[in-house]
Amino acid sequence: MNPETRQRRLQAVIDAAEQVFTRKGIDKSTMQDVATQAQMGVATVFRFFPKKEKLVVAVATKMLEEVLQEFHAVAAQPETSLRKLEILFDSSIALLERKDSSGVKLLENFESYAAQFTEPLDDIGMFNAVYRKISGVFSTIIEQGKQDGSIRADLPIQDTLRTAMNTFGIFARKLSLQKNILVIEQDLDPAEQLQILKHILLSYLKP
Repeated sequence: MNPETRQRRLQAVIDAAEQVFTRKGIDKSTMQDVATQAQMGVATVFRFFPKKEKLVVAVATKMLEEVLQEFHAVAAQPETSLRKLEILFDSSIALLERKDSSGVKLLENFESYAAQFTEPLDDIGMFNAVYRKISGVFSTIIEQGKQDGSIRADLPIQDTLRTAMNTFGIFARKLSLQKNILVIEQDLDPAEQLQILKHILLSYLKP
C-alpha cells in the first residue's frame, strides 16, 4: 500500500469512528462497528489501530485540531485581545445554538472515557501536543492584550485568561449536554446563560 493510499484509508477509519462514536457513544462502540461504517474489514481497522483506545485518541485529536484551526483564525484577526476573546466566547455560544452539537458532546464523552483508565491512554501524547499548540496560540492573544491595553494590567494575565476560557468552555459543554433535557418553563435558555457569563468575564477583564 503506497503512503497516499494508506493515509486515505487511515483517515477513512478515523472519520468512520467519529460517526460511530457520535451515534453510539464510545463505550458501546466496537471496532466491528467502525469497520462496517468504513466499509472495510475489521482486520484492516486493527492494522491501523491495534487497540480501541488508540482509535479513540485519534478521533479526539482530530477534533482538537479543528479547534486549533479556529484559534489560529481568531488570533490572526486585526482585533484587540479582548475582542478576540469575545469572538471565541461567541463561537462556543454558536455551537450550543446549533441543532447538531455532536462534536461538543463527543469531546465530553472522550473526557469521561479517558477518566476510566488508571494510566494515560495510549497515544494521548498526540492529543496533548495539539492542546499545547492551542495554549501557544492562546498565549499569543494574551501577549497582545498586554501590548494593546485591552486587558487589565493588574491581573496575573495568563492564569486569569486561562481560568476564564476553561470556565466558559466547561460550562458551554455541560449546557450542550443538558439542552435536550426537559426543563421547566421558567428556566433560563442555555445560550442566554452563556451570554451572561461572557459579559461577566469580559467586564472583569476590561481595564
